[in-house]
Amino acid sequence: MRIAIVTTGRFHVLDLARELAALGHDVRFYSYVPRARARQFGLDVKYHRNLLPWVLPLLALHGRLPRSCGPALEAMVQRVVDRVAARWLEPCDVFIGMSGLCVRSAQAARRKYGAKIILERGSRHILSQKEILEDIPGMAVPAVPQFNVDRELWGYEFADVVAIPSRHVERSFLEHGFPAVKLFRNPYGVDLTMFPPTFKPQSSVPTLIFVGTWSKRKGCDLLVEALQNQPWRLIHAGSVEDLALPVMPNFTSLGMVNQARLAEVYQKADVCVLPSREDGFGLVLCQAMACGLPLVCTNRTGGEDLAEIVKDPLLVTIVPPDDVAALRSGIELALTRAGRQPIWRDALGAARENLCWSAYGSRYDAELRRRVGLS
Repeated sequence: MRIAIVTTGRFHVLDLARELAALGHDVRFYSYVPRARARQFGLDVKYHRNLLPWVLPLLALHGRLPRSCGPALEAMVQRVVDRVAARWLEPCDVFIGMSGLCVRSAQAARRKYGAKIILERGSRHILSQKEILEDIPGMAVPAVPQFNVDRELWGYEFADVVAIPSRHVERSFLEHGFPAVKLFRNPYGVDLTMFPPTFKPQSSVPTLIFVGTWSKRKGCDLLVEALQNQPWRLIHAGSVEDLALPVMPNFTSLGMVNQARLAEVYQKADVCVLPSREDGFGLVLCQAMACGLPLVCTNRTGGEDLAEIVKDPLLVTIVPPDDVAALRSGIELALTRAGRQPIWRDALGAARENLCWSAYGSRYDAELRRRVGLS
């Protein structure tokens, strides 16, 4: 099949483009990801369509304008990417675009080429996401600009299929009356060569790791509260958003860590924690699980989906969001289970290959063939 993929950044769809190309499809990947960067993640340059020149002046403004200008600037970037992709779109049988981004480009794909339209939605239904985020204490309102809401809702109606990563995202769509027949749930993958099983840390201090943006959305304020007066150590790897890093003797932030070095960081921890209030999946859960770490996560992540894949579902402890007591109890339980693990931590066993990107791509390929009608 001829497949067009339209996005702004890399996200998971660059991995998707690479895997679909490896399966023999004729892929075109439209984004502002530099060609060298795309090649770094395994995408052959012949599939790459560079939109960077059209948005570079706008991207250069990031960090130079007040934070209040962020939503407007992001909307401008989306409009430009969408319009340029629509103009330069090559013939395609299937169009895969990021929800909320692709309006004109999706319309062009259907109008010009009769393509099947698949929109990638990595988070909950936009109305569910908006409600959850605006319920967080101290969160700015609106947490989701109306520009995004309108484009998301339009896309849900226009698309033939909405591809989602997890069960809780699926439930949020069904709760808003979205037809189940238009949903395609496909959990994300991970680079297994980059995240191999690891040895248990030999530290006498129980160590937790949180990887990702330090923010209210990720539930980091709850994690700090759960850490109070506990004999645990917490390592953070990632950026900082709308929550100050705590000043605590048992907390360390490493800042941004190159993905190629993340396995070394995971090896230092006993348990990976992701207490998100709203998180479509949480790719870091895949990474940590591939490295052998037990997980503690809320039921608004991909933990439920991962529990179906691992050889021991008890290695995934799922707690409700916004519940410090449940989070603390979940961490205690996960640390107990971590203590029973063998020195060489292989949490996936024979199921390991189900978590790789090629498995993700194969599931996608099967769904495309079913939807387009190819055997």
